[in-house]
Amino acid sequence: MEGRGGGGMPPVRGHLLELFVMEYQDIITVEPGKRGGQPCIRGMRISVYDVLFFLASGMTEEEILADFPELTHEDIVACLSVER
Repeated sequence: MEGRGGGGMPPVRGHLLELFVMEYQDIITVEPGKRGGQPCIRGMRISVYDVLFFLASGMTEEEILADFPELTHEDIVACLSVER
């Protein structure tokens, strides 16, 4: 099978490629004096766990972005990548 790395996976294209190469350490920040040291998004007071809670409670990405226009799609993807 053709694929990257010989693993039998098809080549990654378009939007999926962005998910594999994004550097999350530039998005997820931890500051001891902010939100009790919880991981936050780009130094803002919106924590990773806030975003995960919104998603778990049924909000869509579009709803979150409308309620918090300072967030981006990449911010939400970064939150989903955080290991608990």
